[in-house]
Amino acid sequence: MTVHDSGFVSAYDKAPAVSLPAQHAIVRDAAVWERIRTAATDRADRPAIAIDAYPGTDLDALRAQLSGHFEGFDIIDVETAARPTAELDQWMSDNLTDDRVLGVMSQAVIDAVYDPEAVEALRRRVAARESGVVLVGWGAAHVAPDADVLVLGELARWEIQTRYRAGMPNWHAANPDEDVLRKIKRGYFVEWRIADRHKRPLFDAADFVLDLNDPDRAAMLTGDGFRAGLAAAVARPFRVVPYFDPGVWGGQWMRKVCGLDAEPVNYAWAFDCVPEENSLLLTDGASTFQIPSIDVVFAHPRELLGDRTHARFGAEFPIRFDFLDTMEGGNLSLQVHPMTDYIRNTFGMAYTQDESYYLLDAEDDALVYLGLKTGIDAERMARDLAAAEAGEISFPAEKYVNTFPARKHDHFAIPAGTIHCSGANSMVLEISATPYLFTFKMWDWDRLGLDGRPRPIHLDHAMKNVQWDRDTEWTTANLVDRVEPVGEGEGWTEERTGLHELEFIETRRHWFTGTAPHDTNGTVNVLNLVEGDEAIVESPEGAFEPFVVHYAETFIVPAAVGRYTIRPHGRGEGQRLATVKAYVRGTERTDA
Repeated sequence: MTVHDSGFVSAYDKAPAVSLPAQHAIVRDAAVWERIRTAATDRADRPAIAIDAYPGTDLDALRAQLSGHFEGFDIIDVETAARPTAELDQWMSDNLTDDRVLGVMSQAVIDAVYDPEAVEALRRRVAARESGVVLVGWGAAHVAPDADVLVLGELARWEIQTRYRAGMPNWHAANPDEDVLRKIKRGYFVEWRIADRHKRPLFDAADFVLDLNDPDRAAMLTGDGFRAGLAAAVARPFRVVPYFDPGVWGGQWMRKVCGLDAEPVNYAWAFDCVPEENSLLLTDGASTFQIPSIDVVFAHPRELLGDRTHARFGAEFPIRFDFLDTMEGGNLSLQVHPMTDYIRNTFGMAYTQDESYYLLDAEDDALVYLGLKTGIDAERMARDLAAAEAGEISFPAEKYVNTFPARKHDHFAIPAGTIHCSGANSMVLEISATPYLFTFKMWDWDRLGLDGRPRPIHLDHAMKNVQWDRDTEWTTANLVDRVEPVGEGEGWTEERTGLHELEFIETRRHWFTGTAPHDTNGTVNVLNLVEGDEAIVESPEGAFEPFVVHYAETFIVPAAVGRYTIRPHGRGEGQRLATVKAYVRGTERTDA
């Protein structure tokens, strides 16, 4: 019997939070604006306040809140200095391409989307002010770099996407009714790249930080509180806020086991540790404050990632843990990911989407499609895929692609260029490199998406990346559940479970009934409790407060933590537990 069928419900925490140091408190409602105004008037007779709000912010709601608290101040919408919509559309066109999903990563900075003459006019207006001014909008700090008070507005990536679905256009775009995938593409490849480059230097300078996820209720931390929260996160294990979403192939495992809402028809995937997409909650014990979890990566890359991982990837979190739920659902699309050279030259990404499937749970009929069958006719396969895309046939996947039984705790490596997909009735913990939009779908089982439209197929890209020599023998020998014992002690054993040597991620599984020793060895660790109800993570030196994790929860152990232990706890006492740990291969300290 699977976990899904047993009625078991994990104590999975859907809103994990990092505690702020005791001297920092979250400010809410009217007190937010009073604090900002008081700080400004204490510094200048006619102060300039810059409220720099991430693209996607509900500026109408923000200005409505300001109007009642800044009487006598001139409220300036800095976004009136943006380049005209048609000009922005034309400027972005090379990065956005004609594809619904895939674009080219922008390297632009914020002055590229603002009209320099309009910016100078606003600066002259601010310089000649006869009263206090509040500059509002994305780019406020660009327009007023010498503002007396700098307020940084933060917005979660998932919230922006939710607003796109509800009809919000992209930044200064006339596209409220456009395909949501195209809106996300414009954000992912252009707007969010520029916005992150713009906000990162503001972290050290911000006097206050706003949580703009709830447009009707203000929440704020001082800049010192924001910075203290980020520093607290990298001194201990922590979790980011998971994000769950339905899909055409989605299942019911996460709903049952993780205790999710009943309303969506299914839950297809969850970002359980994708710092660019997830949020981080900070708490003062009374309330919470939500910021993008990528802020931790930007603020403390060396403490979080470790010197060697940082040297290799920069301020980017290279490991992704997410869930793919097909229990009572359907097959994922048959797909392939680009090779490194291709993704770099075509999309401007530095590295590719190598990945793996770790089976958290599976029904007896669960399968993984992986690699090509020995002796297939590649040209015939290409013709059949093209005919299937045209709607002429249903692609006979089993004729060309291997299928392997998938059992709980199996681990399948999937280096880029390998054809693959998870079949129905599986619960996959996907452990992979961070790029996640670069999935070239080849066949989608005659389905439409939840929006009623055909899901994007990328046969041209896919056929340029398929590694045709990954046949049955190669796949079986290299990619299917290659487990190797590497260590043991009292009450624990350690196994290497992958990934393939072509992939940069190393994974280790620990089975334990007692205390299992771990060490970051100077590089970030990402773990999931894949067996057992509950465990506790502790520092042998008492360097951080004990940290409790529950079944299926992913957690991050920053490189700076060093030594730590994991043992059964609470509901997990008396059980045999297991964690799967991932880290960047070759970045560990060699003197450990």
